[in-house]
Amino acid sequence: MSEFLKLAYELLGMIAVNIFGFFATIGGAFLKLFFTDVKEYVTIFMSYAAFFGPFQWVMAVLLAALLIAVVVLLVLKLVLYIKRKIARKRDKLDEEDLLREIGALNRQVVDLIDEKNKIMAMQVSQLGLNPDDADQLVSLKEKEKKTETGEQRFTKLSMVDEKYEDYQAPVFNESISLEDLIARYRNYACSRMGLYYKEEIIRLFVAGMASTKILILEGISGTGKTSLPYSFSRFLNNPAALVSVQPSYRDRTELLGYFNEFTKRFNETEFLKSVYEAGYREEPSFIVLDEMNLARVEYYFAEMLSVLEMPSVDEWLVDLVPVGWPGDPKLMSEGKLKVSPNIWFVGTANNDDSTFTITDKVYDRAIPIEINEKAEPFEAPDTEAVNISTGYLNSLFAQAKEDFPISPAMRTKLDKLDGYLMTRFKMSFGNRILRQMEDFVPVYVACGGTEGEALDYIIGRKILKKFESMNISYVRDEIKELIAFVEKTFGKSGLPESKRYLLKIQNLF
Repeated sequence: MSEFLKLAYELLGMIAVNIFGFFATIGGAFLKLFFTDVKEYVTIFMSYAAFFGPFQWVMAVLLAALLIAVVVLLVLKLVLYIKRKIARKRDKLDEEDLLREIGALNRQVVDLIDEKNKIMAMQVSQLGLNPDDADQLVSLKEKEKKTETGEQRFTKLSMVDEKYEDYQAPVFNESISLEDLIARYRNYACSRMGLYYKEEIIRLFVAGMASTKILILEGISGTGKTSLPYSFSRFLNNPAALVSVQPSYRDRTELLGYFNEFTKRFNETEFLKSVYEAGYREEPSFIVLDEMNLARVEYYFAEMLSVLEMPSVDEWLVDLVPVGWPGDPKLMSEGKLKVSPNIWFVGTANNDDSTFTITDKVYDRAIPIEINEKAEPFEAPDTEAVNISTGYLNSLFAQAKEDFPISPAMRTKLDKLDGYLMTRFKMSFGNRILRQMEDFVPVYVACGGTEGEALDYIIGRKILKKFESMNISYVRDEIKELIAFVEKTFGKSGLPESKRYLLKIQNLF
């Protein structure tokens, strides 16, 4: 046994000596490399320095600098490695402590939930309810608490409710005709607001109201695009809401607002307030989206475009919150807001480098009206505003459709044009445009215009405008043939604006 112990002692002793010698060798080599042999480096350098020329001196200095840089880099790498090891160890300890704290908190949460469930089970049994109805009981208690404290998520909309508690609708004028409405508004804008508009522009605006809920006023700056809907709304004694579109608009929350989960309040916008307030009024209401193409319309206005496409006005609903609360505004139901049929959205658009192109999706649903020049000033008698209900205005539109429908001869010509465009350019009127045309043309005529003018405008602005998205260089000759077909079908003087537009895009591209 003693011989074995001696053997083990000698082996372990030799291993220990070798390990110590290994690290001692490394440490000695490190000291020798970086400290003790520095004098030797200098001696070697100086022994050759006497034979150096200028170029060799430069090379020697560069070599010395390179060697020093390598040494410093090695030292820095070693220091950083040691620091990282220490940091990892500290982070590991902190992570373990954090996990232990999270585990303790989770256990406390589980204990609290169990205690709450026991209490709820006792309350449910006392009320004679099924245990599965416990969640329903919690929901009811939360709603009762919110009702007792008067908690409201929609501050601005609730203020609108208070504003209209004792509201009395005005006495409406139900004898004015569309043509008289145009003349009186033109005189009102001139005499009361110093604004001048051509009768043609006002006819387009009113006829556009008859055919869609979205109108787009385009043209150069300063021609009265924003003031047209604003002054028209003042003429109807219901001033329009003005919403200045910002380039940052990206989605529906920019217009409708959003629910803040932290404050439990809905961040309301003036747009939302205006849509809600329109539900209390019988007059036509206007919301102006000023410079609407500073942002992409199909992004921030997409939901409203879809809602207004619903065939029934009862389906014009916008979801604001998932569920309703007892303190929600009166005109909301189950977290949904109804878009009143007496609202018209009017967008103004400048066509320059700072704006986005309005897509066909938006144009198809709207009536575009170009205002590129100011009307000449004129004298007008002092004219007062009028009170007209949306119901009476819609009845005037319906009567116009009965009195001035598109003539059979014109329908035949439109069918020929539709077939020609489909065959040559794969372009069709489409059901939506046909419906708009059937509403637009009769009202335009009832306002004092002609059938030919109305059709010319719709064809040029709603159908031929699609040429702008084509490569005109490939269809230039076909456009010449289209102009000849229009003259053959509608006469030499037929559709002048459409022919002028075709010539314009042919020269531009």
